[in-house]
Amino acid sequence: MMPAQSFTANISLELLRQQQLVDALCAPGFFPHRPRIAETHISWVLLTGRDAYKIKKAVNLGFLDFSTLELRRFYCSEELRLNRRLAPELYLDVVTIGGSPEEPVLGPVQDPVKNKEPAAIEYAVHMRRFAESDMMDRMMARGLITPAHIDKLAAVIADFHQALPAAAADSPHCATSEIEKAAEQNFAPLPQMLGSPDEIEMLETVRETSVREFAACEPLFRQRAVAGCVRECHGDLHLGNIVLLDDVPTPFDCIEFSTSLRWIDVISEISFTVMDLLRRGRPQLAWRLLNAYLQITGDFSGVGVLRFYLGYRAMVRAKIAAIRAGQRGARMKKEMKSCRGYLRLANSCLTRRHPALIVTHGLPGCGKSTVAQIALERLGAIRIRSDVERKRLFGLAPLADSKALLDADIYSEDATRRTYVRLHELARGVIAAGYTVIVDAAFVLHAERENFRKLAQELEVPFVIASVQSDAALLDERLALRSRLRTDPSEADVAVLKKLQVFHEPLSGEELNAAVTFLNNGDIDALRSADEAWKSLDARLT
Repeated sequence: MMPAQSFTANISLELLRQQQLVDALCAPGFFPHRPRIAETHISWVLLTGRDAYKIKKAVNLGFLDFSTLELRRFYCSEELRLNRRLAPELYLDVVTIGGSPEEPVLGPVQDPVKNKEPAAIEYAVHMRRFAESDMMDRMMARGLITPAHIDKLAAVIADFHQALPAAAADSPHCATSEIEKAAEQNFAPLPQMLGSPDEIEMLETVRETSVREFAACEPLFRQRAVAGCVRECHGDLHLGNIVLLDDVPTPFDCIEFSTSLRWIDVISEISFTVMDLLRRGRPQLAWRLLNAYLQITGDFSGVGVLRFYLGYRAMVRAKIAAIRAGQRGARMKKEMKSCRGYLRLANSCLTRRHPALIVTHGLPGCGKSTVAQIALERLGAIRIRSDVERKRLFGLAPLADSKALLDADIYSEDATRRTYVRLHELARGVIAAGYTVIVDAAFVLHAERENFRKLAQELEVPFVIASVQSDAALLDERLALRSRLRTDPSEADVAVLKKLQVFHEPLSGEELNAAVTFLNNGDIDALRSADEAWKSLDARLT
């Protein structure tokens, strides 16, 4: 075995040779456009013209090992494989660098004497360069990220996750001990960095809460592993690793150096992005992203582990900020401020709050889903939509046309009964996980509403009916427009409206006591700013 001192010396010498190589590659005339270097603690990225070349540093940091040429070749190949899943247009190939550090040769140039390619002295990941100003973190800072971007991002992540193969239930990546160990490691470097007694006390509170939350979630971790929820994900899905290409959010820079950080529960992955939005002060977008993702995937059981993973992801970033603070001298104060911010966020995410059950009420076209969308963003709630869950029962995507099913009527009386049973089951699970749930359905019958009122009573949570009203003429107009556009999961048309108008049972006097009325005249800004209605809703949730 090589002595540690000798091993370290060899790595230092290799780093010196790599630096010579980078200097030669950046010398005038090597590339048509002289490169600009973006350097991190694990790589150099040479930005030249429309191209980028990423060279991994010969380092061994424990959690990653690029110390040998063969390891760097392997991880370059892994980086290419993993990132082509999401950004094939950005990740082009792995290039060989031959020659010498002082006089490198880029690419497969043959030796004219030996008639073969030169021996590799290094490898680089060849990427298509993009405008850094198009990265989502930078666009967010400039106020350029819209709700439409968030919806697109949710679809990108959901489609990616659903296409991934699942880990075997007996895989080491499915062991709950690995989740516990990863969570505990986040706390190790922090006590030495945090100074005030209040900060140390909060750290201990977060640690204890995390431990309790892990214990509560452990059976569900196992169930989700068996159900195939552990997959080879991106691993580092914050906004700084997502770029808009042709206005489509495109994740890049997957974790290639650690299988344990990549083979994770899909909810751990989406939690990272949600947490990042929360940290950036955009809770409405955070909850919009999460709900859009859940609507596509139907993975509502993941809400049961959401709190743990939100706290875990915040603590990952707190740890990273603390480590950077110890390395960056003049930037120590900034990094420690970031660390404290993440610690406070972890504490907030792990804190259980009293949930509530909200059901919508109204005829097709009145705008129930619009009100539910505004409410979930305001309240940090989980929305379950009947139009989507009804189709999911029949194996249909949210925007699929149910008429394609020749042997089933998804709007039959039995299908409606099954849909409300499913909504009831999902609502129970979300409330049990400690989150407010919004059940977005027509609820035109008293019996349907009463069934959910009894559920709220059983679970001892507030029950609110969000009753949405609109002019009759507007209902016809909206339904006709929706039928033409086909951009909404609901297939209710004017004929369905007329039918439900006959069967509709108005709210009883007792129900009116639990109801908040929203008037929807088609002005969404007015609906968002209907202070009296929103204050009334808030009051009923306490």
